Amino acid sequence: MAGHVVPHLANDAGAEKIFVGVKEFKCMGARPPYDHPHVFLDMGQDAQVLCPYCSTLYLHDPRLAATDSDPEGAVVRDAA
Repeated sequence: MAGHVVPHLANDAGAEKIFVGVKEFKCMGARPPYDHPHVFLDMGQDAQVLCPYCSTLYLHDPRLAATDSDPEGAVVRDAA
C-alpha cells in the first residue's frame, strides 16, 4: 500500500505547462466529463514530464507545496 496519496492534476485551462510541487502524480487531462484516462506520471530524477495523452508539460518547482500549482487550480481536491 502506498505511503502517501498520489495527487490528481487537471489542465482545464489548456495551459502548455504547469509547475507542480510533486514529482509523482496522475494526470487526468481536464476534469470530467472531459478527462482522459488517469495516467500515472513519475519525473524520477528529471524536473519535467510530458503527459502522453494531453501533451501538458509538467515542471517540478520545489518551492511549491504538494497541494499547489502554477497556474493555480490544477490540483484536483476531490479526485476519486
